[in-house]
Amino acid sequence: MVAHLLSLKWRLLLNGFKRSPLQLVGMALGLLYALGMLVLLVGGLIALRWADPEIAHTVVVLGGVATVLGWAIIPLIASAADMTLDPARFTTFAVPPRQLLTGLALAGFIGIPGLATLIAALGTVGTWWRSAPAVVGALLGAILGALTCIVLSKVVTTATAGLAASRRFKDISSIIVFIPLVLLGPIMMGIVEGVRNTSDYLPGLARTLSWTPLGAAWSLGGDLEAGDWAAAALKTLIALATIGALLLCWHLLLRRALVTPTYSGGSARKGGKLGLFGTLPGTPTGAVMARALIYWMKDPRYAASLVIVPLFPVLFFFGSSQSGSYGLFMILGPLTAFTMAWSICADVSYDNTAFALHLAAGVRGLDDRLGRALACLVISLPVVLVFTVGPLFLTGEWHWLPNLLGLSLGTLLTGLGLSSVISARYNIAVPLPGDSPFKKPPGNVAQTLLVQGAGMAVLALLLIPELALVAVQAFSGGPEAGWINLAVGPLLGLALFVVGVRLGGKWLDARGPEIFAELSVNR
Repeated sequence: MVAHLLSLKWRLLLNGFKRSPLQLVGMALGLLYALGMLVLLVGGLIALRWADPEIAHTVVVLGGVATVLGWAIIPLIASAADMTLDPARFTTFAVPPRQLLTGLALAGFIGIPGLATLIAALGTVGTWWRSAPAVVGALLGAILGALTCIVLSKVVTTATAGLAASRRFKDISSIIVFIPLVLLGPIMMGIVEGVRNTSDYLPGLARTLSWTPLGAAWSLGGDLEAGDWAAAALKTLIALATIGALLLCWHLLLRRALVTPTYSGGSARKGGKLGLFGTLPGTPTGAVMARALIYWMKDPRYAASLVIVPLFPVLFFFGSSQSGSYGLFMILGPLTAFTMAWSICADVSYDNTAFALHLAAGVRGLDDRLGRALACLVISLPVVLVFTVGPLFLTGEWHWLPNLLGLSLGTLLTGLGLSSVISARYNIAVPLPGDSPFKKPPGNVAQTLLVQGAGMAVLALLLIPELALVAVQAFSGGPEAGWINLAVGPLLGLALFVVGVRLGGKWLDARGPEIFAELSVNR
């Protein structure tokens, strides 16, 4: 049975390469990139053979601890990434739990993550290629460490199977995993500075972690190289006990998963409450606005498009700390206004086939455009105001407040009007309902880039009056231009908002069936 499970996982892995030519090319490029990174990692580990033993021990142990933590954390936020051998699939088969456990554990090495982890772990053998005991210890530690990673990930995925079956959990986790990518620059700089400032602290940290279940296996080569046989023996027992405890936990969780598989259907929510539909006015505009607000709160695709907005202050603070000036914070409000307003340029595309409800109900294009724009305005206006006024508490340049408010409000209103036109005129490729918020579907990518670029250029042209008044104050230093902008920005933005909503409504009335046909094709 164990051999059958391994064969099944191998066949599933090979079938992944039997796709369309474009998907195959993309997968090949991804594999080449992963292979290149793996070669660099293994090469670095081998290069440590000529480094100081304490440095090599610190790097190997801390790297191993980070790997184990990665295998424990990543399944929490990407638990649906590889469910080809999900235990729930074997509930109708009389597979003994012990054989199933062994087969699933070994099958974890059949795949890019498991195989890469195993190869990288074996690279530590090159690090300790200094004496026979060190090589044996590094080899044993690599096997125990890689096995700990695989079994720990299985324990996490099995224990969180109920959460993984929840669509809300999948949506939130896919957004959370994007946040470190946005903050990758500050994180890397922080790590570099931390390592630079705590170079004397890291060896002690590595020695402490080597006595924990996270780092015991990775320290065997270094201990045997130093001749500390007693420490190596105790740490081997710690590593074996860790794997044994994890296997026991997994065995218990696996038996429970086979007897009571996770159920993800149905809903326990009671009906009878209208929510926002009962709060907002009972008009077509109010109904569209309520529906759009519910989407903003519950559809992860909307949250994913704005996940960077709360991170703007973090990025700007990092940039300001590098330059020594908080002047960069001055553009926080206008940039947030642009991002929030531009977020609804694909509003109809997000509806997909649900747009048929608008057509079947006979909703006027004007009501549709106005309801969606007002829903975005309710959410974005407070954020824009806070991000415009807040930075001035750091800079102290309150004479810029009228100008920045005028620019931010003008950008927000003008952008909402322009987005109302674009989303009614062009179909933009967006993730389908239920898919990952960051999954880009194949299709009109060139048209999407062209529409996005042209729309941003048009928005910049429409904001020339507000930008000109900002430039006037920057060169003259007087606050007069700012007070003028405080009046011009909102008034001009409101006028363009009305024009955009009306024009978008007319196009939506004229092209409703054609838009629905394009959306249906994307399905």
